[in-house]
Amino acid sequence: MEDVPEYGAPGLDGVSFLDNIYISILLINTFCIFSIIHPQCYPGESPYSDQMRSRPLTCIFHGPAVFDEGDAARIERILAPDHLIVAGVMGRTAAMESGLVITPADLPPSFVINKMTGDSILVNRGKTPESGRWFGEIVAGRITGGRGLVHIECSDQTCYLWNEGDRELAEYVADRIGYMVVEVSSSCRNTPEIRTIHGCLPGEPVCVEGITIGYATSGEVILSRHNGTLIPISGIRVKPHGMEKLIAIGCPPLDRAWCKSGQIRSSLPETPARRAPVCGKIAVIDHAALDIYRIITPDLAGIITIGDDTTAVCGHIGAVQGVPVFGITDGDADGIVPETYAPGSVVTHVICGTDDDLGRKIAASIPQDAELCWDRLVKDILRTYSGTIRIVRDLR
Repeated sequence: MEDVPEYGAPGLDGVSFLDNIYISILLINTFCIFSIIHPQCYPGESPYSDQMRSRPLTCIFHGPAVFDEGDAARIERILAPDHLIVAGVMGRTAAMESGLVITPADLPPSFVINKMTGDSILVNRGKTPESGRWFGEIVAGRITGGRGLVHIECSDQTCYLWNEGDRELAEYVADRIGYMVVEVSSSCRNTPEIRTIHGCLPGEPVCVEGITIGYATSGEVILSRHNGTLIPISGIRVKPHGMEKLIAIGCPPLDRAWCKSGQIRSSLPETPARRAPVCGKIAVIDHAALDIYRIITPDLAGIITIGDDTTAVCGHIGAVQGVPVFGITDGDADGIVPETYAPGSVVTHVICGTDDDLGRKIAASIPQDAELCWDRLVKDILRTYSGTIRIVRDLR
């Protein structure tokens, strides 16, 4: 698994003006709002060296595993950083369950770091030590200004010091958490037209932009892109339907695309509870589960999801948020996340045809921006399409 080239954003060269405003506001709010009182130190020590303490320390956590495995809580307790930021959709979901006060950034870690002043460290737990190291190399290769990167890789307890970064910071952090410092240089060769996904396990799904395009057959998957079309080169058994979906939405330049293999989260959320309003707005997500946090608002009553993996991901996140989903699937799920749903959710299977066609037909029948009552809407859909879909999971 390559633990993203940084979750769900267009990449350094593709960040919009609005995203620049967003991250600037995010960092200002983070620096101004959160004040961490450092734990008592041993006599003669400070939580951070006097010379470095004048600069704020920020931990940027990537992915769900650092929260699910307890790494984030341990590092927050030991280092007592001034600011905590989480990058990644599923990382944000796991962070919500951790109880830590963390600011979400719907942007790549490198972009967050490049906009920051003061000291920062990247904290990651790759599926394997190899995939974790490769993720750090991707991020380090995007850091500007010659600052390098301090990367805490929890999968093998290594503190990587990339590209001649801040040695004093790396040694301090490594000493406090008991990791070993390893100096490395980034030589990532991904380009807009060629991409290698490292650390794959044979048989696991390979995703581009959240869409499963095939299954790994070796430890490395090589992809190319020509005239905007993805072309698998080696290390992958192609899933034709997934390729069709990616063609439909378009494949971004491969050095910016979200590419990974394996599950996007392996842990189940805590016992779900329905917290969404009984009546409110209804959202539709069509094979674009990574957009879910952009549409979750306090007045959201439920989500219509189209696609097996989209339904699984949205259901998983909806379970944490307390938002039910109505899933329209056709049985080609790839198990990229453990399935769980908020009360009020219903998952259906298309009897004939594809989830794409029927899902869009159902979505088109829902009035935009209208306030609808979720349970009534679900009953109406099931009645209208009773001969076309069957219920496979009912949490009403």
